[in-house]
Amino acid sequence: MTKVRVRFAPSPTGPLHIGGVRTALYNYLFAKQMGGDFLLRIEDTDQTRFVPGAEEYIIESFKWLGLKFDEGVGIGGEYGPYKQSERKAMYKDYALELVNKGKAYYAFDTAEELAQKRAEAEAEKKNFQYDCHTRQSLKNSLALSEQETQELINSGAPFVIRFKFEENEQIEFDDLIRGHISVNSSLLDDKVLYKSDGMPTYHLANIVDDHLMLISHVIRGEEWLPSCPLHVSLYKAFEWEAPKFAHLPLILKPDGKGKLSKRDGDRLGFPVFPLEWQDPKSNEISSGYRESGYLPEAVINMLALLGWNDGTEQELFSLQELVDKFSIERISKHGAKFDMEKAKWFNHQYLQNVPNRVLAEEYLKELNAKGYNTNIEFVESIVALVKERCSFAKELWDNSDYFFVRPSEYAEKALKKRWKEGTSQRMNDIIDNLSKIEDNKEWGEKAEEFLMEYIPKNELNMGQIMNSIRLAIVGDTKGVNMVEIFKLLGKQESLERMKIASEKINL
Repeated sequence: MTKVRVRFAPSPTGPLHIGGVRTALYNYLFAKQMGGDFLLRIEDTDQTRFVPGAEEYIIESFKWLGLKFDEGVGIGGEYGPYKQSERKAMYKDYALELVNKGKAYYAFDTAEELAQKRAEAEAEKKNFQYDCHTRQSLKNSLALSEQETQELINSGAPFVIRFKFEENEQIEFDDLIRGHISVNSSLLDDKVLYKSDGMPTYHLANIVDDHLMLISHVIRGEEWLPSCPLHVSLYKAFEWEAPKFAHLPLILKPDGKGKLSKRDGDRLGFPVFPLEWQDPKSNEISSGYRESGYLPEAVINMLALLGWNDGTEQELFSLQELVDKFSIERISKHGAKFDMEKAKWFNHQYLQNVPNRVLAEEYLKELNAKGYNTNIEFVESIVALVKERCSFAKELWDNSDYFFVRPSEYAEKALKKRWKEGTSQRMNDIIDNLSKIEDNKEWGEKAEEFLMEYIPKNELNMGQIMNSIRLAIVGDTKGVNMVEIFKLLGKQESLERMKIASEKINL
């Protein structure tokens, strides 16, 4: 059996969309499961769309995600170079080979001439296509004599090389996701393979590189499905064995209507790129999963299930579990709707597995930056209490700020509901009793024991009294168990906050 070799081949034209990340992930999972190789190739043949920094962004994204390539840009390997611009010299020879075989031809039409043809077709409410029906009436080596063609080439006239589709042939291939596909060649246009600027188009370079790099499976997005008949035909023209193809479904907008785009993320407030990206031309900044607080493991897990499942109810998978269970056969033919709440859910699940000490060390940095000097043990105790309430590490502050800041005001809604006439007097009585409890490690538990006896003994409402105490200490009715708050704040701070509230509210 031929060794499985797959590649992820992005173009450095901007930030990496999560749809591209998912494509790379599925390639990785398939390769690793089959004991194969996973390559990174940068397809930068279209220099007009090249964006500075995009290549580095792609590499950094996969480092953060933890998906390691076996060969490719920045890694090396015996089939390099892995950047198409560095392979430029070889492509012309392959294009000329097709011309010599009668499978491709020179075309000398100018952009203006082709634009005129399109305009004429539009005026007749038709679509212009450079194909087997029109090429004999155009300026190319099939319509011109051999002498005329050679004279144009010798004179330095700009030309492109187009693939020549034969008329009325059935082009057939099997897609691992979509099954058998058959397309009639007469419906296809003669795509440009080699451009007048001396660079190959994606179609030629892609096929040549896949062949030379021994790619066994091409797993890519469904947007490339219309190009597959050309690619299959190119393999046949070169008399090369074609790889197996699998075209992945789209990641759709949250409402399911169309492909997920950056605009959707901007509109609905979620990232569509793995890392933050600053456009070098406009300086516009687009959010990234990393900077938004997502864990790479959560992003991997979330993306894996956008279009694939293992046939069970399991939702949480380690990367190794995904490798073990992945199969192309279980990839859906239909697009998968992106669910931003589900993405947060995944991050919440993975955040719970992060050691408290690790989170505490990061949180301590934030606290120090805010001007709070404390120790790692205290912060770790807080993290252990509030972590389950957080989907992101950045939410630790909002869920525990009351451990560091005395309330300067009290939530109006909670105040109206929990602080009735006479509550201040009752609070003072409770403070007097709590102050008599010895100040030691057990103060929090002893304080709770007292309250559990005091409240029913005085025929008071448990919820009312406990929430008024919470309001006094926290400033709202949020927060963890009161015993834990008592324990971490200590006797002095707890009673001081209760006194301040009693005096300040004074009802």
